[in-house]
Amino acid sequence: MKTILFAISVALSAFLVLPAQAAKVSPTEISGAVTVYAAQAKELFDRGVIFVDVRKNSDWDAGRIPGAKHIELKKKYNEASLGKVIAKGKEVVIYCNGAGCMRSSKASIKAVSWGFTKVYYFRGGLPAWQIAGFPVE
Repeated sequence: MKTILFAISVALSAFLVLPAQAAKVSPTEISGAVTVYAAQAKELFDRGVIFVDVRKNSDWDAGRIPGAKHIELKKKYNEASLGKVIAKGKEVVIYCNGAGCMRSSKASIKAVSWGFTKVYYFRGGLPAWQIAGFPVE
């Protein structure tokens, strides 16, 4: 009987947990934004395009793309704070902690809705940047 109850609880746990985990994968595209990968992000970086890091403070403190501006999504990110960093018609790259992090997708959606017209959604974020061997500070 214990074995059957254990098997049922494992099955139910998988049924409840797996869909929740699947929902935490960021979208591959954002309407109105251009999805970029590490090599494209580096080209934008080399051209001097502003990068906006929307990760939480502790992640920012642990390391970031050099020169990135930090606007923590849940506490400080709004139209005015983004507007202080970049004009609506200028290019901006928004990133967070990779495909498992929803912050950059949410931030990109908001930026587009606020009228920012040259938004680059760097879905791979800092992990992809680091894997490519690009500089961090």
